[in-house]
Amino acid sequence: MIESKEGGLVFDIKRYAIHDGPGIRMVIFLKGCNLNCARCHNPEGISADQERMYAPARCIGCGTCVSACPNVALTLTVEGIVTDTTLCQLCGTCAAVCPTKAIEMSGTLYSVEEILVEIEKERIFFEQSGGGVTFSGGEPMLHTDFLVRLLDECREQGIHTAVDTAGLVNTDILLEVAKRTDLFLYDLKMMDSDRHRQWTGVPNGKILENLRVLAESGASINIRIPLIGGVNDDERNITEAARFIA
Repeated sequence: MIESKEGGLVFDIKRYAIHDGPGIRMVIFLKGCNLNCARCHNPEGISADQERMYAPARCIGCGTCVSACPNVALTLTVEGIVTDTTLCQLCGTCAAVCPTKAIEMSGTLYSVEEILVEIEKERIFFEQSGGGVTFSGGEPMLHTDFLVRLLDECREQGIHTAVDTAGLVNTDILLEVAKRTDLFLYDLKMMDSDRHRQWTGVPNGKILENLRVLAESGASINIRIPLIGGVNDDERNITEAARFIA
């Protein structure tokens, strides 16, 4: 589990989302995942630590970040920006001044109260569209206490909630979250456990077991299969997934 007394590490907040639950939604992406998928859609969410991300293709070589760095950790070379990791303090100054967003910080610590302020700004869209808040990641259920507190607050305020999960968590935690969640978006990546381990780093036994338990609890579940050519789009995998779901 990834717990912090100060709050939760968030790497993105997406507004006006329409593919992560009903209506217009706010999606809050929590950092840290216990899978390591080869084709991860949000690779910046895998690590549980704050990270500094650099995209050389966006860099125009202006040197603004080099001049701004208070720790003299950056050097402009013909290959782009080189960082001395022994000097970099992850302060984010370089990301703040970069004109092309070639440098960005992944991971901001939010308190429950700060997240609730952001949610409240979008309430009118939730009410008019039947939307709400979706907690995603990474794996949001690794931030158990933070997630549970947010779900409780949303329920108290009448805001619809969804949790987007890969299902690899302690079953007791899953059921505690289920008591507070209106909808689960459950990723079912691959049925063969060996192939699942090959592409995600872990077997899928616990994931399938948790999906059964969650279904038996009466939770509302949308099962989502991220189809990837040559990985899990073969007839055998789709047929086995359909049988399991049925």
